[in-house]
Amino acid sequence: MFAPPPSIEPAVFTRLPDEFRKPEPTSEWHRHQPGSNPAHSLLEGPSFDRDGNLYCVDIPWGRVFRIDPKGAFTLVAEYDGEPNGLKIHRDGRIFIADYKNGIMVLDPETGSVTPFLARVRLERLKAVNDLVFASNGDMYFTDQGLTGHHDPTGRVFRVRADGRADCLLDNIPSPNGIVLDPSESVLYVAVTRANAIWRVPLMRDGTVAKVGTFIQLSGGGGPDGLAIDEAGNLAVAHIGIGAVWLFSEVGEPMLRVQSGFGRHTTNMAYGGPDRRSLFITESATGSILRAEMPVAGRVMFSGV
Repeated sequence: MFAPPPSIEPAVFTRLPDEFRKPEPTSEWHRHQPGSNPAHSLLEGPSFDRDGNLYCVDIPWGRVFRIDPKGAFTLVAEYDGEPNGLKIHRDGRIFIADYKNGIMVLDPETGSVTPFLARVRLERLKAVNDLVFASNGDMYFTDQGLTGHHDPTGRVFRVRADGRADCLLDNIPSPNGIVLDPSESVLYVAVTRANAIWRVPLMRDGTVAKVGTFIQLSGGGGPDGLAIDEAGNLAVAHIGIGAVWLFSEVGEPMLRVQSGFGRHTTNMAYGGPDRRSLFITESATGSILRAEMPVAGRVMFSGV
């Protein structure tokens, strides 16, 4: 349908030091995940703070790392959880989409991790995956669990800044990455098992309508994390083929970032002095890749 987009190769910005690599896949998360995953770690959820530090999570081992601008890792937290997505609040709190525990909050000064949301109207969450903040402080997150075409009951929730929580969608076969467009009138959701990106219009009354497929991918394991730039171009981490695709605001392919280091491109965040660098978590090798992009990333709620 479209011509193949130009392809570029990222460079390795940094890698998880050997001292933090686990030797065996013995975590509870490893035992209950389909398919094979690396034993040493599974890096995900990259997000920048105002000082230019990159935070990321390690799902199976319940760890959160801070990476300084030179690429040095610091272990910020290690707890009984499965952190999957991470975003930083304007007030400095770090919110974690924890696959095991729900939405958690990390204090970056003390390393303490405390619950924020485990149930909505007394109902337990399936297993949350990723989150994003709107500019007014509303938080949107995906509740994935083990859903797929066999069980299309994954959900998207919104938690308003005043604490009210609502389910916006409940029929998704594996909702994963999530971002808002620059107008904040559309949500994009990576639907991993459908190998698609859904476009979710946000109506004026807070509901959703006319949800549809925005991009249909093929191959690999499907889309994972998402990121968006100032022009509304959508970056999609395509796990299993080691690529990040850049699509225009109307869904046309613009660029392919092809990892030559591993096929487990899980997520990404824009950063650097001009926000033109895309930092990608490649979890097969436990690396952070860096690619220079044509447009600066959208400013996140953290103020970065």
